[in-house]
Amino acid sequence: MDMLIRAMLLALRGITRHYHFDIRHQNVTRLCHTKSMVTVNGQFPGPRIVAREGDRLLIKVTNHVQKNITIHWHGIRQLQSGWADGPAYVTQCPIQTGQSYVYNYTINGQRGTLFWHAHISWLRSTLYGPLIVLPKLNAQYPFAKPHKEVPIIFGEWWNADPEAVITQALQTGGGPNVSDAYTINGLPGPLYNCSHKDTFRLKVKPGKIYLLRFINAALNDELFFSIANHTLTVVEADAIYVKPFATNTILIAPGQTTNVLLKTKSHYPNATFLMTARPYATGLGTFDNSTVAGILEYKIPANNTHHSTASLKKLPLLKPILPALNDTSFATNFTNKLRSLASAQFPANVPQKVDKHFFFTVGLGTSPCPQNQTCQGPNGTMFSASVNNVSYTQPTTALLQAHFFGQSNGVYTTDFPSKPLVPFNYTGTPPNNTMVSNGTKVVVLPFNTSVELVMQDTSILGAESHPLHLHGFNFFVVGQGFGNYDPNKDPANFNLVDPIERNTIGVPSGGWVAIRFLADNPGVWFMHCHLEVHTSWGLKMAWAVLDGKLPNQKLLPPPADLPKC
Repeated sequence: MDMLIRAMLLALRGITRHYHFDIRHQNVTRLCHTKSMVTVNGQFPGPRIVAREGDRLLIKVTNHVQKNITIHWHGIRQLQSGWADGPAYVTQCPIQTGQSYVYNYTINGQRGTLFWHAHISWLRSTLYGPLIVLPKLNAQYPFAKPHKEVPIIFGEWWNADPEAVITQALQTGGGPNVSDAYTINGLPGPLYNCSHKDTFRLKVKPGKIYLLRFINAALNDELFFSIANHTLTVVEADAIYVKPFATNTILIAPGQTTNVLLKTKSHYPNATFLMTARPYATGLGTFDNSTVAGILEYKIPANNTHHSTASLKKLPLLKPILPALNDTSFATNFTNKLRSLASAQFPANVPQKVDKHFFFTVGLGTSPCPQNQTCQGPNGTMFSASVNNVSYTQPTTALLQAHFFGQSNGVYTTDFPSKPLVPFNYTGTPPNNTMVSNGTKVVVLPFNTSVELVMQDTSILGAESHPLHLHGFNFFVVGQGFGNYDPNKDPANFNLVDPIERNTIGVPSGGWVAIRFLADNPGVWFMHCHLEVHTSWGLKMAWAVLDGKLPNQKLLPPPADLPKC
């Protein structure tokens, strides 16, 4: 009996799981190009972390390379554990060469597909991996139980060192060089030079259901994905169950995850099927216009005498048809299909009343070229990016420490504008002056403030879709549209019943998106574009959420091994 009670308690309470991440160099070859890259435990992509809802994770990260390192657990709420969130100079100083830090957090009230990645400079190009949170023991999925689960993580490969790519771009003020390939689970696939052997193969049996856990860990590109002659049923986005819907193609932005069910054909199909991904690109800048492919392969039935492995090579290879590179109408239709399950077991707790309204413009801009230098940005300036025309200046010490110890003086100011200081026709003809202002500014929110934020794309240097990621929270996407947001007309159409709940949302190209969230998590929480180039240019800001009155509403003190700057 005692064992049974213990087992039941364990199922309720969760267990502690230990992982060790050694950050070290590893030689990796793709596209016939070998390079030394920064990895976790010598693996590319990095190791898979698997836990259950309610588990505690202790992940010791030891830095053996000559670069500063931090790791972010993307989509984990980090309730009261903001010190473990990971963005450099926001919640922690980076882990320096030869140092270690233990990321210590509990996964409360979350289950689904998330991922982890480096959160400093462009190191996440090679430092990333799946973070799979299974439901509690004996808890069911709200959909058919899959025969097998497969994580599929999209990445980007550079023959060059991505750190050198962004360093050069920030010096010249121009756009950075683009990647050489996209990857599926680290493999570029047969459509790239010399990559036939580096192809991801998904081997399936007929008449089975597979749960595919998609993660976009690419740096700078939203991606369309499809499998030839197969339908996908979307069941989850950003670790939130959604009302299932069928589609041939999914769209997934950097920082987003999407779970789909793949029901295989009932009989052995006498064909193999390409699965491909390529970018959805809306901006004026250059981008990597190439296609990654994997192969969906049906296992030959044991009783099938006329199919040998040799004849498998001769099977026709069918290709999917993906939307056009700039197909914004597909993007809009796809995102409009995403709705929260909003069931009794998985409710959508949308804030119905709003305490504070914010209106943020997001987009590109320029900064003046330093004296005695030629710059490669627009008209001899330097590219920049901003929120409400404030381009974020990275501090030299972490915001969270400054906030916790009341030492914000000289680190950050609390005057981030709640709306643009100079209104203009955001999606019309851009203003003549495209210069941004600079600063380290945050918005301060009292505990449990209910927030509505409208994010408006601008046409300055070209309208484009911006996937905005908020740390520390999920938010509800209550509305979106094209053109300029109209505060008098648009709220009437908001969905406050079953809007999608997620942690990363694309601000539509030449449009706006409205989100709501409850500031119930004390700490300092980064919000930024998940296109790495825009983050580097300053498209980022932070929210400081104050402690509540009760003990479980307060940020705990920093751990003893928190890195120092």
